[in-house]
Amino acid sequence: MTTKIAIFGVGLIGGSLALCFKGKPGMTVVGHSNNPDSVRKYMARNVVDFATTSMSEAAEDADFIFLCVPVGRLEAYLEELSRLPLKPGCIITDVGSTKASIAACARRIDLRDAHFIGGHPMAGSERSGVEAATSLLFENAFYVLTPEPDGSEEAYESLRRLLLHTRAQIVRVDPKLHDDIVGAISHLPHIIAVALVNQIKGYNETNALYRSLAAGGFRDITRIASSDPVIWRDILLNNKEVLLALLEDWNGEVAHFIDLLKRGDGEGIEQAFNEASRFRSGLPERRKGIITSLYDLYVDVPDHPGIIGKIATELGNSHVNLSNLQIIESREDVPGVLRLSFRNEEDKDRAYALLESMDFKVYV
Repeated sequence: MTTKIAIFGVGLIGGSLALCFKGKPGMTVVGHSNNPDSVRKYMARNVVDFATTSMSEAAEDADFIFLCVPVGRLEAYLEELSRLPLKPGCIITDVGSTKASIAACARRIDLRDAHFIGGHPMAGSERSGVEAATSLLFENAFYVLTPEPDGSEEAYESLRRLLLHTRAQIVRVDPKLHDDIVGAISHLPHIIAVALVNQIKGYNETNALYRSLAAGGFRDITRIASSDPVIWRDILLNNKEVLLALLEDWNGEVAHFIDLLKRGDGEGIEQAFNEASRFRSGLPERRKGIITSLYDLYVDVPDHPGIIGKIATELGNSHVNLSNLQIIESREDVPGVLRLSFRNEEDKDRAYALLESMDFKVYV
């Protein structure tokens, strides 16, 4: 018997899920978009078995439905599905980065014989769209599921088994707890990064030296400020109660540093850095997290003509995929004069070994 999997929104996440399931014995993957051009793209890239602009056609007889649309549109899609004749026992899930609101929506509407289980794969990429989709996106990442306490255990187990094809680590979490944690480790850092960049932008309006010197470490710690504005507008508004509380706590942390500086408390400043360093040192390094990891190497290179071209050529000859190359002007926070960026850890590790064998000084 064939298992039909319908994916609404076949972009980076939806497309990567489709690639995890497509071609598996007994599975058919159907993609949906309201845009006919997107439907043609899904088929041309061979990401799904079939694609359609018809919501009812995609959902008809589906055993699993994945809602991979922006957070701000999830509830509308779920409400529309509730008006369709879904297959009895159909399991509906989503991939949104907030869970309490969609869980409340699912409780509020009548899904009849279908089951809703919230989901959030904690993996991403600095690229977007179906062009960036890969079956390896979720490997070794956490994939959070947020079933209702009184929900069907059989449905949960069916979804969990299906998601094993992603090679992610499945974690079961309460929807509200999910939003508290993700708010702290992802949503709050995005707000802080945006606020910090805009603060420096303000200073730069009267002195362009701020922008000139804001290289290296500053660019790295604020890179998430470049995230999609519309997507993050919806995420932050959707999780605003959690974020308001977190921002109050953040104000407390800032006030603590203000107090330390006013009192000239060097010991207190040192203690704060030590505590942060100890906690950060205990964070997992080689596991995918909710904020996309950097796969960068820094290289000291002599100022010789053609040296950068030589490095790029050797990497290409070894089939190492280099995604970006940057000459560093300010070295205050970085150890090398050349930054090499890669799309995954495997390419970074191979590049490290190759460059060391060429007697370059390489830093992670």
